[in-house]
Amino acid sequence: MGHFPNLIVDLALILGAAAVTTLIFKALKQPLVLGYLIAGILVGPYFHLFPTVREEGNIKVWSEIGVIFLLFSLGLEFSFKKLMKVGGSAGITAVVEVAVMLGFGYVAGQFLGWSTMDSIFLGGVLSVSSTTIIIRAFEELGVKGQQFAGLVFGILVVEDLIAIVLLVLLSTLAVSQQFAGTEMLMAVVKLVFFLVLWFIGGIFFIPTLLKKTKKLMGDETLLVTSIALCLLMVVLAVKVGFSPALGAFIMGSILAETTQAEKIEHLVKSVKDLFGAIFFVSIGMLIDPEMLQVYIVPVVIITLLTVFGKTFSTTLGAVISGQPLKTSVKAGMSLAQIGEFSFIIAILGRDLKVTSDFLYPIAVAVSAVTTFTTPYMIKVADPFYNWLDKYIPQQWKSSLDRYSSGAQTISQASDWQVLFKGYVLNAVVFSVIVIALGSLSNIYVLPFIDDLIGDKWGKIVTAALTFLFMLPFLWALAVRQIQPKAFANLWTQNRYKGPLTLFRTARIALAVFLVGFMLDRFFSIAVALTATVLISGILLLLNQKIQTFYDRLEARFLSNYNARETAEAARRPVLAPWDAHLAAFHVHADWDGVGKTLEQLGLREKYGVNIAVIERGERLIPIPPKSERLFPGDRLQVIGTDQQIEAFRHFIEHHEPHPQFSRSQVQLRRYEVLDGSGINGKSIRESGIREMAHSMVVGVERGEERILNPISDMRLETGDVVWIVGDPRRTSALFRVKGEKPKA
Repeated sequence: MGHFPNLIVDLALILGAAAVTTLIFKALKQPLVLGYLIAGILVGPYFHLFPTVREEGNIKVWSEIGVIFLLFSLGLEFSFKKLMKVGGSAGITAVVEVAVMLGFGYVAGQFLGWSTMDSIFLGGVLSVSSTTIIIRAFEELGVKGQQFAGLVFGILVVEDLIAIVLLVLLSTLAVSQQFAGTEMLMAVVKLVFFLVLWFIGGIFFIPTLLKKTKKLMGDETLLVTSIALCLLMVVLAVKVGFSPALGAFIMGSILAETTQAEKIEHLVKSVKDLFGAIFFVSIGMLIDPEMLQVYIVPVVIITLLTVFGKTFSTTLGAVISGQPLKTSVKAGMSLAQIGEFSFIIAILGRDLKVTSDFLYPIAVAVSAVTTFTTPYMIKVADPFYNWLDKYIPQQWKSSLDRYSSGAQTISQASDWQVLFKGYVLNAVVFSVIVIALGSLSNIYVLPFIDDLIGDKWGKIVTAALTFLFMLPFLWALAVRQIQPKAFANLWTQNRYKGPLTLFRTARIALAVFLVGFMLDRFFSIAVALTATVLISGILLLLNQKIQTFYDRLEARFLSNYNARETAEAARRPVLAPWDAHLAAFHVHADWDGVGKTLEQLGLREKYGVNIAVIERGERLIPIPPKSERLFPGDRLQVIGTDQQIEAFRHFIEHHEPHPQFSRSQVQLRRYEVLDGSGINGKSIRESGIREMAHSMVVGVERGEERILNPISDMRLETGDVVWIVGDPRRTSALFRVKGEKPKA
């Protein structure tokens, strides 16, 4: 036998350790993530009782793939539309939380006597919560359907975006030993540029691709295609200087707008779970128990600071953003941990050799402890809020309620606000598209055409092709009507005609500037100016044709962007009463409600919820009647408040253990109905043969008459011979005469 790759041996060791520890932690009802970390310690280089992983570099690659799939799955669950609904609150909360924790971390580092760089990097480590840990905790606790969970996920995404900027800032700070505001500003501009470009391009092309190839897309092909798109975006993100995690999240968010998002999410789940386990085990492998013994005091201090500091700062930020106190407290207690980006920041300081060796293992240890505490923090959030509510002065509560309701009141935006927002969005989007087309043409198209036809004509042909593709977007930037109703309302007032004319002139000037800027990369200034005038004339002459072509592009984009929403709206009614919301549940085969009608279940009376839609395979049953029965595999869209849905969740996920039978216990037997037996004179339904004995009547002999599969209303009489399939021990008890002792 040839040489066996160490990677396979290491992978077997990692997954074996993960399987054993997670089985133990599952039995103990502890977070599985903590089990993975402990598995990593056991197979890591610092623990010699068990076999040790041989090639840590390969495992690092697998763990990076794990982060990619974790963020890809998160993007699939929370599309841009859902994030924008909590964008304002999430953004404000995340900024407040990050700012407060940066300060707390720096002060804690100085208090412990650490260097300035160690203290700054500690602040960075503490400022970002763990997306993965929270996802796992929410799934295990079943709270993903609650309203505060949407705010938490929005905060996590904003935190991840801030973390990317923070990585750039800390890298610059580590190298130059001083704050570089210009570099940070450029990093933010660059991030916005690529986010807009990727989102627009992805929404325009990818849903169309999936729609055109839907008939060819089996489960296997769809899985391969989705992963390929994810990894392609990861490569693009890394090429332009961002993290792989951001690229994976962006692609997940783009695919979340397609009609096949749920199917993709289901297909990717197993892959995500596998690589996620490897990621957490690899993190545990880097923990040095001996170093933790030396730095046990800092670990305890920083852990307490993380739990209480992040709870306080997140709650404060959420309250400032206008969220109710209860939602703010639950969000704050959910985010009281550190995770993936914290590891990346700690590794950055170690690799740049600007932080001490102890910072990374301390960060991992704090993460392990806070991973353990996170589910308990989420569980005690409601009791803690109830306790807090008792001791807050009534005047404070009234002020908070007024502030929250005022902040969440939907106010009618003025025409100026609507128009200004439209102008800014229009300028940003189409400027990004024009600059991207010009840059791609200059970098990739020009060298290719130069090789074909020479340098002189190559520039002319490339410039002509580039601006042919740019024309609809230049027209949209300079000429397209924006918010025509608001514009018309303002134009009727003479005092606004001057500012409105200035706005329109600024749009045209921006388009002309971009044309000149792009042409200057191909030709001299004189030629660029001449060509700019020529292109401006073409825009005016072909205004109608360009508008028609642009309208077709915009219609396709909006169709793709709204495809999933349109499909869901067609399938189920729009319900949004007060603080109620929709949550999805699956009907499992061993649930007690299977086979019962909605009237028999009495869900509205018992739990206060209503079933809006039953999805049964490809069939949809909106507003089901009370006579509708529930079957295994049904997907229920349930509407209710957080408390009502939580009560219903406990009911639908409670499975009574059904009796287990061996082959020898399920037999066909004949029984005679005797005078004085418990079932004499009762119907088959009333006898309890099915419910009590878990058996079934398949035939009855009455004199010379034989009845196969009798109806349940048939009454059993003295002398009847009943043929029954089931457990003979249970069935015999029903046919026994009262007072008769059971046979041995």
